[in-house]
Amino acid sequence: MFRKLDALVLPTPNLTLKHCRHGLMLFDNRDRYVGASLDRYGEFAELEAQLFFGLIKPGMLVVEVGANIGAHTVYLAKLVGENGGVVAFEPKRLMFQMLCANLALNGINNTDAKCLMLGAGPGEADIERPEYVESDQDDVVEMIGLDNIMLPACHMLKISTGAMTKPILDGARETIRRFRPFIYVRDDQPENHAVLISTLLDLEYRMWWHLPWLFNPGNLAAQGENIFPDAASFNLICLPRETAPDDIEGGVEVKSSTEAHPLTA
Repeated sequence: MFRKLDALVLPTPNLTLKHCRHGLMLFDNRDRYVGASLDRYGEFAELEAQLFFGLIKPGMLVVEVGANIGAHTVYLAKLVGENGGVVAFEPKRLMFQMLCANLALNGINNTDAKCLMLGAGPGEADIERPEYVESDQDDVVEMIGLDNIMLPACHMLKISTGAMTKPILDGARETIRRFRPFIYVRDDQPENHAVLISTLLDLEYRMWWHLPWLFNPGNLAAQGENIFPDAASFNLICLPRETAPDDIEGGVEVKSSTEAHPLTA
């Protein structure tokens, strides 16, 4: 047995298995963000995860779009508990395989992992392989709308997919109308910002910026060096208009699609 934070180097030189903040994690050590963060700090985007702790309760059902290798999926699955569940979508085959490995390594049995691309409706999509994989070949994956999946509930919808966010929301309109979930969505592409805000306003949501740094000074490994000095997450906390509070402490509300993105302001 190896100690917490000790890494086990596997026969495949690019893969590492390590005890991290939320459990065992298998990752590719060539990955400049998720892999590098897990390797150095024993966690990834922990300042995002701290937000989930205050919002996710046992018994909830969370839909995670763009689960990557499961750095947040494992934590979300633990937060919702045995009476809750997570449906995790990751269309990149190599990442999906590590996602499934990490769920198995941590004994997670309340999560349904799907190697599917979410979009506005059914079809196929060409998916580029991770940048650290030397291959010119794309993967062709099935695309489906979230509305086509018969979910019994949806309390939180987490989307980390960049340019595909609007089609994903378009394909989830009935799900959003029925369940009115809390939505946590990445908004790191200024060129798509106005369309995303217009879509969320049309869905009758209010939204606030959540801009945590990728580096957590209180990281598990107690490492003081910040290897991501300029990297922050650009996300929106979105709540149904009919139940949203008057304000969120420390949050800056986005009220119009004409407001500038922080990267261009």
